[in-house]
Amino acid sequence: MPLTDQRPSAVSAALAKDRLGVPSVVFFVVSAAAPLMVVAGSVPTAYAVTGVIGVPFGFLLLGAIFALFAVGYVTMARHVVNAGAFYAYAAQGLGKTAGVATAWVALLAYNALQLGLYGIIGSGAEPLLRDWFGASPPWWVIGLFAWGLTGLLGLLRVDINGKVLSVLLVSEIAVVLLFDLGDLLNAAPSGISFEGFNPGALFVTGVGAALATVVAGFAGIESSVVFAEESKDRRRTVPVATYLGIGIIAILYSFSAWAQTVPTGPDGIVRAATDQGPLLVFNQAATHMGAFVSTLGSVLFVTSSLACMIAFHNTTARYIFALGRENVLPSVFGRTSARTAAPVTGSLLQTALGLIVITVYAISGADPVTKLFFTFGAFGGLGLLTLLTVTSIAVIAFFSRNPAGETAWRTRIAPVLSIVALSVIIGMTLINFDTVLGVPSDSAIRWILPGIFPVAIVFGVVWARVLKATRPEVYANIGLGAQAVGGGAK
Repeated sequence: MPLTDQRPSAVSAALAKDRLGVPSVVFFVVSAAAPLMVVAGSVPTAYAVTGVIGVPFGFLLLGAIFALFAVGYVTMARHVVNAGAFYAYAAQGLGKTAGVATAWVALLAYNALQLGLYGIIGSGAEPLLRDWFGASPPWWVIGLFAWGLTGLLGLLRVDINGKVLSVLLVSEIAVVLLFDLGDLLNAAPSGISFEGFNPGALFVTGVGAALATVVAGFAGIESSVVFAEESKDRRRTVPVATYLGIGIIAILYSFSAWAQTVPTGPDGIVRAATDQGPLLVFNQAATHMGAFVSTLGSVLFVTSSLACMIAFHNTTARYIFALGRENVLPSVFGRTSARTAAPVTGSLLQTALGLIVITVYAISGADPVTKLFFTFGAFGGLGLLTLLTVTSIAVIAFFSRNPAGETAWRTRIAPVLSIVALSVIIGMTLINFDTVLGVPSDSAIRWILPGIFPVAIVFGVVWARVLKATRPEVYANIGLGAQAVGGGAK
């Protein structure tokens, strides 16, 4: 058989090129942020737990901070292309040992964010099935269905995943805006108030807990760079998708958080959120627009969970692939499918971990929402904040050695400002981590969970030094991506 007719090996050093345009990458970014899940879950929780009515302004503030972070992030993307973005940036900016340590934090954070979603999708679907059929299987049966679908999609072409997410996401955002319209057309007797956009309504006692509760709504904004290898015209696609994703998330969340206060008035939103919790949005929809619209929203809440699951599954599988390709993880994880170019082994690992988590929680009888979704989500969110901060530091270090003609704003000023802002948010999150988890202030878990990350960092440092001593050729290629296979460091 002529060489030109041979099919590519199932062990590939690179992901598929030119399969994702700006819209597809935006769908991955915004789907990971799960708009309806945040609007129905995180926003009422922030109002109820903190009593802070400045949540709408909080979303705008966080959007500005993440946009500031993105300046250095997307600038780095023009010079470092790797599916393990945080890991690669840390390796090339702060050194290979720091890169491996960052990789372990990224794996923990992304796995936690993805696996925790199996708890919420089952609990969200149970009431619907009970209303429709008079009975419902337990949450873990529904979780297994979502697990199987997510695992299957993870083995298919990345653009197919993007098309699935586009349908789910457009429907989800449409119903969120429909809910918002219903709220605006049914204002409280006192009239429409814009107090939620007043900075003074945010910077009160409880501001730390409010920001810590809603910050997870921006999870996924970093995933645009993860798909850079598979993007068309990545120098344009990555920055446009990143800023567009951040803008959509910040404006949509801020507007929707404010809209929820319109029917109750700013003085009544805390009580309404406390009494109704995540049902507040759907109850308002049922009152203003009828039961059908409310039910439609509940259905899309479930699909929102599924879309978020698919997005994080794909992102995590690509991190695992990036580490396997460079032999930081076993090389089997650096394999892609010859037919679909999907990171098949990393995807299968994600699927296996999902089955283990669902099985353990099903057997233990632990509450899937509070003990799986919220706990894993809070843990993963803290990990992401840590990764964003480390990445900003890495950007400064990288460009101090490689100016590459980039401006001081992109390589120093914006990254420094983002480090300061992100560090403040991390501090607030740690101070209020008991609130985020929904546990007593003296609960040990509020310190145990954050303490896992320093342990992972130490493990990563030790593993990097082991690689340097025993496999120097692997250590030399850390953070180089496809270059590590195509010739490596010279």
